[in-house]
Amino acid sequence: RRRAELRALALGQGDFQLRDQEGRPRCKADFRGQWVLLYFGFTHCPDVCPEELGKLSHAVELLEQEPGLPPLQPLFITVDPERDDAAAMGRYLRDFHPRLLGLTGTPEEVRAAGSAYRVYASAGPRDEDGDYIVDHTILIYLLGPDGLFLDCYGRSKSAQDIARSVRRHMDTYEPLPD
Repeated sequence: RRRAELRALALGQGDFQLRDQEGRPRCKADFRGQWVLLYFGFTHCPDVCPEELGKLSHAVELLEQEPGLPPLQPLFITVDPERDDAAAMGRYLRDFHPRLLGLTGTPEEVRAAGSAYRVYASAGPRDEDGDYIVDHTILIYLLGPDGLFLDCYGRSKSAQDIARSVRRHMDTYEPLPD
């Protein structure tokens, strides 16, 4: 029943057309059949994004230590395409999980991807150097192999909490009929 309710929300059901940090085109269908932990943020974020990506990376590492679990793809989508081109994403993501994939695109493409997950993002005022902070939704999303949203984790959840929840979802997962 819960999965049917989630499907009815239509959260994350839209496709996206973005590019990864290597410049390769990526769409949501590329991740079908995989478990995904997804975070929306930006590379110039001073504290929250690095903390959340560190937590996401650690949760993936914890799950990788458990034999027999399906692989989990960590994914980061920028909310700041003006500054976060493929090269900036590649440099930034080196500090996190080695399989963390970063996605960027045009402002319209990024906005569409965020809208599919009901992500709020708003650039603040620019300072005298032209720098700015982007206020945005702070959630880590779990997507099942069918690409549907299954759960989300806020700042109060630890990497251990996330790993336990993801494992529980993996253990009880049943695909919904189309």
